[in-house]
Amino acid sequence: MTRLGESVQRASALLAQDLSSDTTVQRLLEETATRRYLDLSDLSPAEQAGLIAARAVELVPSAERLAERIGAARAAGHGLHVKFGIDPTAADVHLGHAVPMIVLSRFQRMGHDVTLIIGDITAKIGDPSGRSAERPPLTDEDIAANLAGYRDQVRPFFDFEKVSFRHNSEWLAGITLPRLIGVLAQVSASSLLQREDFRGRLDAGHGLSMSELIYPVAMAIDSAEIDADVELGGVDQLLNMQMGRRVMEIYGLTPQLVVGMPLIEGTDGSGAKMSKSKGNYIGLNSTADDVFGKVMSIPDRLMEPYLRAWTEWTDAELDAVRGRLADSSLHPMDLKKVLAGEVVAALHGVEAAMKARAGFTAQFSRRSFADVEALPEVSLAEHGGEPVTTVLAKVLGFAPSASAARRLAKQNALRLVLQDGAEQRAEVLSEADALRPLSEVVAERAATGAPDGLYLKAGRKLAQLRD
Repeated sequence: MTRLGESVQRASALLAQDLSSDTTVQRLLEETATRRYLDLSDLSPAEQAGLIAARAVELVPSAERLAERIGAARAAGHGLHVKFGIDPTAADVHLGHAVPMIVLSRFQRMGHDVTLIIGDITAKIGDPSGRSAERPPLTDEDIAANLAGYRDQVRPFFDFEKVSFRHNSEWLAGITLPRLIGVLAQVSASSLLQREDFRGRLDAGHGLSMSELIYPVAMAIDSAEIDADVELGGVDQLLNMQMGRRVMEIYGLTPQLVVGMPLIEGTDGSGAKMSKSKGNYIGLNSTADDVFGKVMSIPDRLMEPYLRAWTEWTDAELDAVRGRLADSSLHPMDLKKVLAGEVVAALHGVEAAMKARAGFTAQFSRRSFADVEALPEVSLAEHGGEPVTTVLAKVLGFAPSASAARRLAKQNALRLVLQDGAEQRAEVLSEADALRPLSEVVAERAATGAPDGLYLKAGRKLAQLRD
């Protein structure tokens, strides 16, 4: 049995136990934490390819071709050459940025060679992917500062000591005009203009700069210059990475395989991508308690994609907990606490994760509110269509204004409490939740069934919600 197989066997036994138990959860977190550093070189080429494909949303041309190339490299006595490009455009990064690094770590631990391309030239052009307007270029000072911040924050998910760093200025800064034109002459303009973001801007009457059109080709030249076997990146970079296959053919090289990683939905459950600008993110430099609380605030439907993105759980383990949720032998709140512990353990360690778990449990204790007398009440029939902030400020008077109520949510002080007999669970409401209609939030958070009691808690103030 492989090392991963042995770990999965131990973790699966724990996942079948009581996940409300602190002892069981701590043992599970310790097992999965060590898995982040597990040597995966004993996996067969097919198993390695399957482990990568399980977390990718696109693998071009196929997982079978990836397995074939792994097998050929192994037979030749070396690993694959895996490329990941970084355009260091911001100093602060969030958990969404960790997703590709987790899979890159898998490549490392499988015995493959990873090269990080620092886009010091392409960052000055500005990646147009998904943009509705031109992105402002960066200075050398911006790039250096952002890269330092990126490395410090992503370090828990990736071993930077076992990687090669290359700056694409090494080849792009000195590329001659005849050479560049020679490449561009073999790339059709229609293949560049088929991008949805470009078409959308042109349809809206906005312009495109020539530098933006050249950007995908410049990024593709990176792949040719280092002769990459595989390029990994977000699925929003898929067209750029496929351009790498075309340019490698122009260079007379074997085209790279492309691994497209998912873009992670933000914590507010609105469907929008995790983004600092939208406030629906978890910062990699956040405290353990803050990370735990923010994970606990997500809608239940995001638990599986988050477990898939940020943990080392296998598909078999995900299937097991999905089955337990389906037969009601596992409460969603207990699984969400395990997820929060997994994320905190990755960033701060298992001990910090267990302390954050204990702190959350103490803060949101399961004592029953049913015996509390003279609670103010809110009629969902009458006020359910109003935003949560309006209900708190104007109906209950729990906050002096809607903006003050919104600040409560931002501070993780706003909760929807669901009481089922002696069982109670508190759902932390995000800032985005606070702006939504109360009935909509209740319907989403109580989707698993009608609870015996519903309560809205703002700080220490409590109100009962009634139909």
